[in-house]
Amino acid sequence: MAFMELNAGDLCRLAADLAAEHGDAARDYARRAVISFESEGAVERARFWFTLGVILDDIALRRIDPERTIIIH
Repeated sequence: MAFMELNAGDLCRLAADLAAEHGDAARDYARRAVISFESEGAVERARFWFTLGVILDDIALRRIDPERTIIIH
């Protein structure tokens, strides 16, 4: 399986697009994906969706502005 590398900006843009298209439901999609992938033993996929969910939460709570450059320390 080929892996694609995404940086923090890519993840933020992806989360912003999901949030814009699906609203708060995007956060639920991410949570359900984590549970589903964990139950299948797909740890890396679960981690991806967990990370995306954290960013979706931050966007929803206005801790991240997806229009600005994201900096992760």
